[in-house]
Amino acid sequence: MSNTTYELRPIGTVRASKGTFRLEIEAPFRPALKELGQFSHVMIFWWAHEVDTDEYRAITQADLPYAPGVNAGIFACRSQARPNPIGLTTMAILNVDEEAGIVELPWIDAIDGTPILDLKPYIPMADRIRDVQQAEWLKDWPMWMEDAAAFFAEHDVDVS
Repeated sequence: MSNTTYELRPIGTVRASKGTFRLEIEAPFRPALKELGQFSHVMIFWWAHEVDTDEYRAITQADLPYAPGVNAGIFACRSQARPNPIGLTTMAILNVDEEAGIVELPWIDAIDGTPILDLKPYIPMADRIRDVQQAEWLKDWPMWMEDAAAFFAEHDVDVS
């Protein structure tokens, strides 16, 4: 195992409360928001700080709450227990206030106070794949994010 370490510096914080979801970007990084509002979606890289422990980092498999009876390797699921607890959410952008450093979102699967590591625009040519294969336990899930909320509500799926 490599002893190399890397230093990450948060660029902002997730704010999530009472149905309001936004990214608050630190002042030195606000100029980096220039033109982000030209995109419909953003990829948000965040640090799952509440599970950043040696115990969680050592977990290599998990029982999937959304697929009863399935135990999968951490690299085959979206569990927050990871060797490096990096989260990734692709989300619609409602508004970008470059001056205030605020990116408004319809929702995010990170908790209030979560450190943000990076933002990248969602670019279909680079980020969308036409022919995909997914695990058998996801065979009935919708193929598009826009259909997910209705599916999860109808099927009472726990995606935590």
